[in-house]
Amino acid sequence: MSLFWRDVKLGLQSSGGALLGVLFFLAVIAVVPFAIGPDLNLLARIGPAMLWIGALLASLLGLDRLFQLERDDGSLDILMMQETPLVLTVFIKCFAHWFATGLPLVIAAPLLGLFMNMDLTAIGAVTLTLLVGTPAITFIGSVGAAVAVSLPRGGLLVSVLVLPLTIPVLIFGVSAAYAAVTEPDPFLPPFLILCAISLFFAVIGPVASAAALRASTD
Repeated sequence: MSLFWRDVKLGLQSSGGALLGVLFFLAVIAVVPFAIGPDLNLLARIGPAMLWIGALLASLLGLDRLFQLERDDGSLDILMMQETPLVLTVFIKCFAHWFATGLPLVIAAPLLGLFMNMDLTAIGAVTLTLLVGTPAITFIGSVGAAVAVSLPRGGLLVSVLVLPLTIPVLIFGVSAAYAAVTEPDPFLPPFLILCAISLFFAVIGPVASAAALRASTD
């Protein structure tokens, strides 16, 4: 719990935290009407996809600093030498990072959905899918952050490594959101697949990240 609240506090206070992510999310959604035009029906149709794309890109901000602070001040070695398994430590750090940077995006999604002229059902579906899907992005990103932790400027590398792996999360998140507002399409199958993806990476991500961190210190 001490590590969790420490990382949450650092995530909220440091640059690239919750405020920057929400502002980036807002910027992405705000420019869409200027590019598409004043067609409200078209904005409502593409709204779920644009919200997911904006949240995905905003979630990538700050991933490179997931382990970088501990690497810089030497506390990463202390965390690795503790009796607590490194996998559990990585899991707590990932959850704290999502709590500080991913959860504000989920909270901001309903307001930004109004900008896209989305109805309440679509806004609720997008918010629910973001709540379930964004943790998967964080756990995937932890692997890239662990691989690039020894590099002085690994932010771009983390984004390049993580973005292709997040495509399944984007696909099923958008599919579930559209299924909620499209009558013949069932909402539950893509939503359950999205839940399964998040649970899968919640297990695999910390294990792979811990292995990458150990390899970086050898």
